[in-house]
Amino acid sequence: MGFTCGIIGLPNIGKSTLFNALTNSNKAEAANYPFATIEPNVGRVAIPDERLNKLSIIGKSEKIIPAYMDFIDIAGLVRGASKGEGLGNKFLSHIREVDAIAHVIRCFEDENITHVSTNIDPIDDIETITTELKIADIETLENKYIATKKKSKQGDKIIMSHLLIIEKAIDILNNEKKFTKNLFSTEDLQFLNSLNLISFKPMLYASNVDEKSISNGNRLSKLVEQKANENGYGHVLVSASIESQITELDNEEDKNEMYKQLGLNETSLKKFIIAGYKILDLINFYTCGPKETRSWTIKKNTLAPQAAGKIHSDFEKGFIRAETISYKDFVEFNGESECREAGKLRQEGKDYIVNEGDVMHFLFNI
Repeated sequence: MGFTCGIIGLPNIGKSTLFNALTNSNKAEAANYPFATIEPNVGRVAIPDERLNKLSIIGKSEKIIPAYMDFIDIAGLVRGASKGEGLGNKFLSHIREVDAIAHVIRCFEDENITHVSTNIDPIDDIETITTELKIADIETLENKYIATKKKSKQGDKIIMSHLLIIEKAIDILNNEKKFTKNLFSTEDLQFLNSLNLISFKPMLYASNVDEKSISNGNRLSKLVEQKANENGYGHVLVSASIESQITELDNEEDKNEMYKQLGLNETSLKKFIIAGYKILDLINFYTCGPKETRSWTIKKNTLAPQAAGKIHSDFEKGFIRAETISYKDFVEFNGESECREAGKLRQEGKDYIVNEGDVMHFLFNI
């Protein structure tokens, strides 16, 4: 499993068209009117990774299992959504379940495609969505405060500390301060994470531009990029209409040729994956053998036992050591046996921090 990315934004700004293109499907209804999406659509895509093919050939593997990324197309939010406007705050709950949020913002002019506002103003659109997310979180925190306050009469120190954390979080959101994790201790964060606050979710802005702006952006997308930089968010340039056209082509050669003609070096899917991995601090390690070659997604700075636990909880509980080879060495020396003979296979213990591209074999005892 890679990560889940929720696609949000105002109604009718290209979210569903982009979702269909990214997932190579037609699950989401794309229409020229607000609220075409009612229930969230979910699409799973394999994360492209050329290293998997090379490893599987060397390992003579029967099958390849890539890491996956889930996209969730969430109904358009409008001003007042947190209070039930549009289709209501039901859809805010869907956002709480994702690992990262991709906020799609309209950055193109087209009089044939309606907009919920009279003007195309990406910064105003961003503020509308941001406000609704904050209000939803404040409501969650206030409800939690009321419930916790009742319990605090017993004088429990942990409950009292939770009250202080909630008060601090509400103050930050009410006073338009930036809601960052470095404002809280590790213990505080454990409690806040249990509340699944939207404002804590890693965010990237996706500027949806027209065809002529896909390579270098335009005046509107540059405003969004600047806003992303100010907030410490990721930013990608996409064109939902172009991606939709490319998806309809029959083979990969035609698709690659069209990307080449447009001067694009990578797909929107790859842009999302790179940006998502960056804001979530993710890396991949591999297992490789005759049965399968597989990619596993973990957080940076994950220790070997916890990486082993991604495969099976018993691997973490009974962890002994990890036989580890860098991807570069595995390919250069043509597999595990040759790496072992060349001294490129390392025996790593419980304190080893897994690196991007490590090929690993875990030894454990239960």
